[in-house]
Amino acid sequence: MDTPHNQATVEVDSPERMQELGRRLAKLLRPGDLVMLTGELGAGKTTLTRGLGEGLGVRGAVTSPTFVIARVHPSLVGGPALVHVDAYRLGGGLDEMEDLDLDVSLPDSVVVVEWGDGKVEELTDDRLHVLIHRVVGDTDDDRRTVVLNGIGGRWAGEELALV
Repeated sequence: MDTPHNQATVEVDSPERMQELGRRLAKLLRPGDLVMLTGELGAGKTTLTRGLGEGLGVRGAVTSPTFVIARVHPSLVGGPALVHVDAYRLGGGLDEMEDLDLDVSLPDSVVVVEWGDGKVEELTDDRLHVLIHRVVGDTDDDRRTVVLNGIGGRWAGEELALV
């Protein structure tokens, strides 16, 4: 795994807070950004992406694209489209990902890839890798630790800790 240029950790205690984190993170995103989401099933990847979509002002409900693999949400506010990809069922790495033409979408969109580890890193040297970890506890199973890893020059100057 690449060494992050910029890292921050955020504690989240509910799905609503995860969505709010997505809305705040969206303020940093711009066309050409690749966001990789890593976390177990039910960790909150799609909830975070829903917040990203709200923050970017895109059309359509952001839901898990598991069965369509990729879904494009055009901007309603003149900003970048959100391309939401679920790479869970793609086993072939970059070859299968290239079939989705993400490299064509990337310069003009924000591309968010769930389950992209080992599959999309070669698309760009600059990416935001978001790792979502469940906090194991007796009373509250909605708690998550979210680690934001800004990789590449694009993320070197961003204030991820302020998100």
